[in-house]
Amino acid sequence: MNLDSKIPDGPISEKWDNHRFSSKLVNPANKRKYRIIVVGSGLAGGAAAATLGELGYNVDCFCYQDSPRRAHSIAAQGGINAAKNYQNDGDSIHRLFYDTVKGGDFRSREANVHRLAQISVNIIDQCVSQGVPFAREYGGLLANRSFGGAQVSRTFYARGQTGQQLLLGAYSALSRQISAGQVKMHTRHEMLDMVVVGGHAKGIITRNLANGETKAWTADAVLLCTGGYGNAYYLSTNAVGCNVTAAYRAYRHGAGFANPCYTQIHPTCIPVAGDHQSKLTLMSESLRNDGRVWVPNQATDCIKNPNDISEELRDYFLERKYPSFGNLAPRDISSRSAKEACDDGRGVGEGGRGVYLDFADAISRLGESTIRERYGNLFQMYERITGENAYKRPMRIYPAIHYTMGGLWVDYNLMTTVPGCFALGEANFSDHGANRLGASALMQGLSDGYFVIPYTIGNYLASTGAGALSPDGPEVKEALEGVRERVDQLTSTKGKRSSRSYHKELGQIMWEFAGMARNAKGLEKAIGDIQDLRDDFHKNLLVSGSNDSLNAELERAGRVRDFLEFGELLCRDALERKESCGGHFREEYQTAEGEATRDDENFAHAAVWEYKGEGKTPKRHTEELNFDNVKLAVRSYK
Repeated sequence: MNLDSKIPDGPISEKWDNHRFSSKLVNPANKRKYRIIVVGSGLAGGAAAATLGELGYNVDCFCYQDSPRRAHSIAAQGGINAAKNYQNDGDSIHRLFYDTVKGGDFRSREANVHRLAQISVNIIDQCVSQGVPFAREYGGLLANRSFGGAQVSRTFYARGQTGQQLLLGAYSALSRQISAGQVKMHTRHEMLDMVVVGGHAKGIITRNLANGETKAWTADAVLLCTGGYGNAYYLSTNAVGCNVTAAYRAYRHGAGFANPCYTQIHPTCIPVAGDHQSKLTLMSESLRNDGRVWVPNQATDCIKNPNDISEELRDYFLERKYPSFGNLAPRDISSRSAKEACDDGRGVGEGGRGVYLDFADAISRLGESTIRERYGNLFQMYERITGENAYKRPMRIYPAIHYTMGGLWVDYNLMTTVPGCFALGEANFSDHGANRLGASALMQGLSDGYFVIPYTIGNYLASTGAGALSPDGPEVKEALEGVRERVDQLTSTKGKRSSRSYHKELGQIMWEFAGMARNAKGLEKAIGDIQDLRDDFHKNLLVSGSNDSLNAELERAGRVRDFLEFGELLCRDALERKESCGGHFREEYQTAEGEATRDDENFAHAAVWEYKGEGKTPKRHTEELNFDNVKLAVRSYK
């Protein structure tokens, strides 16, 4: 596997500009000769499809939802980062670049991160022009707030609905191209395989979820904008339908999968209420601007009404441990600190798995009306789920799987190791290292879709020439038949267990052995347990209904099958990475204070896995990470 990152030469501040100039172009008249497939219609996919359509390419955009507006990007709450420095508080492109590299625990590619910081300032202008209703100050200027891992206010927001508003902006641009005929939108279509011909990605196989039809689609390039794999853990803040299938199918066709063990645990989620749950609910990190995180000093006080616990009997543990950043310490550090407090017997709520997020000080200082203005919809959501009024009583929160920093390996052009197959947004690994800073996911998705891929895909297409395959070609028919066989396998196994039961059991294995804390013994056990569970899945799965009509159970079974394979890859990657960094915390590698201990000598690289065949151990490759502009250092937020 050749891992050529294609990072341009020159100073880091000039790399992107120089690369754009040196890239080959497709002239406007020739763009209409090319067809591009975009899988996913969230911020990355919607932005890419709209922009490529605007440029004149013919675009087929696919999503499994009934509308692009239902993409999981809509669930993002807190905001989007940009180095505008509107607050005049010391922000800059370089500071955003530095904060992102440091926040990722020095496990990201410098050139990609700097490009992201550069482009961030353009994203806000683009979205404002689309009519995205960002919050504004009294005088009409755009407002900012802070997020974890930063000491400046660079996050633009639309109350607690930023993802929704940004997605509506992208959707409006996408709708314009659909109306113009440049983009054909295929809703309720799920990608089940990729067509590779001559080593190049040339199309996809989809299943129409409404009528069960499997069909081949061909193009000159394929863009995977399908999000992350957090649902491998069953319970996460992701929408229930989020899955790894598109990315995993690309991996099976030769696309390297990078750093699958880098999973993000978000510190502020509503705690698990019982076995009946199929997902968890995020409480935006923005709440930590005004909320203070604490637990009782004494375990005996955990059952008390929090309002009856006096100030001197509370432990504001983030403020105590990380005074420079306080409650806005990065997500991985904040999550481990919450787990540590609960493991110490000072957790609150059912099962002792929760800590308090208290707004009493902010309400006293600013007034309840100000807090309602900033976070009203989040407080309303919390009350609907828990029945508790967070204006009168502290919220209960606990960490949960939220985002995945690992993904398909891509070069500087966002192309995977399969030429013609590109991965955008959370589907790739490139920008966040071992831990993503809050409010940077929306930034990356829109950066990749609006500003990066329009340049880099042109360079690829100009080099290969136009000429999509016929859907009736032999390679396409072979891929189509392979998908139909796999679908038939799911419905022909007349076992006794539902796919949901397997998914839930997989999630329990993943959370216990590859969650917030990991160790070699546990990971080895997890790999064995997942292999046994996968064997049982193929013998005892029961999928009711047929494969030629609407069948939600069949959809779920296909996704769970890929999770059962991918879960083993994640655990194998975690086992091989013998260090602690960001969201990957190995218990064997920590300081006396419980902080992560990196091994820069042996692991300052991206681990990229190559599929070697059914039942065979994948091969681990590495891309060395060079730090010429940010000095490698022990990450400290104290």
